[in-house]
Amino acid sequence: MEVLVFGSAIVDFICYVPRLPKAGETLHGTSFATGFGGKGANQCVAAAKLGAKTAIIAKVGGDAWGKTYLDHLQKENVNTDHVQICSDETTGIAQICVAEGGENNIVIVAGANELLSENDVNKALDLFTESKVLICQLESSIEATIVALREFKGISILNGAPALENTPSELLEYSKIFCVNETEAALMTGFPINSLGDSRAALLRMIEMGANTVIITLGKHGAVYMKKTNTQEIVHIPAQKIEKVIDTTGAGDSFIGALAFYLARFPDFPLHQQIGGACAVASFSVQFPGTQSSFPDAQKVHTDLTNVQYPWKIL
Repeated sequence: MEVLVFGSAIVDFICYVPRLPKAGETLHGTSFATGFGGKGANQCVAAAKLGAKTAIIAKVGGDAWGKTYLDHLQKENVNTDHVQICSDETTGIAQICVAEGGENNIVIVAGANELLSENDVNKALDLFTESKVLICQLESSIEATIVALREFKGISILNGAPALENTPSELLEYSKIFCVNETEAALMTGFPINSLGDSRAALLRMIEMGANTVIITLGKHGAVYMKKTNTQEIVHIPAQKIEKVIDTTGAGDSFIGALAFYLARFPDFPLHQQIGGACAVASFSVQFPGTQSSFPDAQKVHTDLTNVQYPWKIL
C-alpha cells in the first residue's frame, strides 16, 4: 500500500452564490450540487486519481448517503476494507457556499466521523505496517489521530485542519510533516501571514511547538516549508499562475493527497520538488467546480518527477 488515510468522509451540499452572505443575510444562489467530501476521503481520492494504491480507515452513517459513499470510494479504486457503516449514526455532511471568485465558507456536522477510535487503528495494524505514507486530519477524534500517528513508522502527514488554537503537542511530534494553510497557521500561532516574509514567525513557532517539518500553503502564492533540522532556511515553492479560478473548495486536500503520492512514489526526491508537484495538482483543481470531481487524474498533470523541474528558492 502506498497511501493510507485515517480520517473523515463527508457529503458536500454546495450552493454557488454571487458572493458569500453576510451574517443574517439571505441570498439567491445560482446553482446547487451535491458531492463527496471530507478531508480524509478527499485526500485519499486525490492520491488514488494520480495512480497511488490507497486505503482509507473511516466511518459513514447507516443512511442512504453512507452506502452511496462507500460505493463511490470503491469506484475510485480506494481500498474500503476498513470503512464501517454505523447503523445508528448519520453520514457526516458539509454545507458549503462558493462565491463567483472561488472563495468559500463551510459548516461541518461530523456525524459518524466522531466514532473513529483507537480501536480502528488496532484493527488495521496490517495497513499501518505495510503502507508508505499515512495522512491524518483533524475532522475526527483527536485522541484516535494521535494513536494513528504514533503507531505509524513511515512518512506521516498531518493536515492541521480544522485548526486548533491549542494543538496537542503529540500531534506535532508524532507527524513527520505538519501542513496547514496561512489562516490555520495564524490561528495556531497568533502570527498573521500577509506576505511570504510573515511566514517565518509562524513556521518557527510551530517548530517550537514540536513539529518536525512544517509546510504552509499560501493559495496562489504556492507554499513554504521549514525543517526542524535547519530553522535558518525557509524554502518557497511558487504556484502556477491561473487565469480564472472557479472553485477553491478542496484545493488544500488535492495538495495533501498529491504530496502523499509524490512522497510514496518518489521518496528520494527533494521535498521542494514533491511540494511543487502537489502545488501543480492543486492549481489544476481550482479551475473546475466541486471537490473530488475537480481533482486531476494521471493524464492531466505530471506524475513523474523525473520529467519535470518545479521552481523554488530559499527566502
